[in-house]
Amino acid sequence: MFFGDAKGLVLVGTNVSVRYSRYLHTGKDFIIEDGAELNCLSTKGMHFGDKVTIGKYAIIRPSNIYGGDIGEGLTIGNHSNIGPYAYIGCSGHIRIGNHVMISPRVSIYAENHVFTDPAIPMKDQGVTRAAVVIEDDCWIAANSIILAGVTIGKGSVVAAGSVVTDDVPPYSIVAGVPARIIKSRISSS
Repeated sequence: MFFGDAKGLVLVGTNVSVRYSRYLHTGKDFIIEDGAELNCLSTKGMHFGDKVTIGKYAIIRPSNIYGGDIGEGLTIGNHSNIGPYAYIGCSGHIRIGNHVMISPRVSIYAENHVFTDPAIPMKDQGVTRAAVVIEDDCWIAANSIILAGVTIGKGSVVAAGSVVTDDVPPYSIVAGVPARIIKSRISSS
């Protein structure tokens, strides 16, 4: 594999697929676990900080590998991870901060399909892109879904199985479908 650049040790598991690796830029101690798939073809590239892990069978796709528009890409800070079986659809840009924990089976989408004209197949109407930002020190629990255009504020927790459709203020705990604030991590006393 010929990465755009790697600043240190890169560990790649078995049956890993990395397409367009020249768009991939990694820090120190980058790990891609078994069976993960990274399609790096993107206008802004794929940038991973130090000590980032991509879990087993996770999929990261900024672009459809079979044609279509080139997506924008992904940036992940230091000491963050993407859990096993996660799906990161970074057609619009996704920025994930430092010390972010993304649990297994989390899905993040930075695009929406257009479906306004019922006379045209939805697949032919294209997409709209909207960036997703997950700020530092967040925990996105298992089976959560983060939708296009959302910012999750610093220090927030997204409870397991939540669907986040709106911005989350810093240090919030959100849960539900759609996700709602259930508590603040900052004491009111």
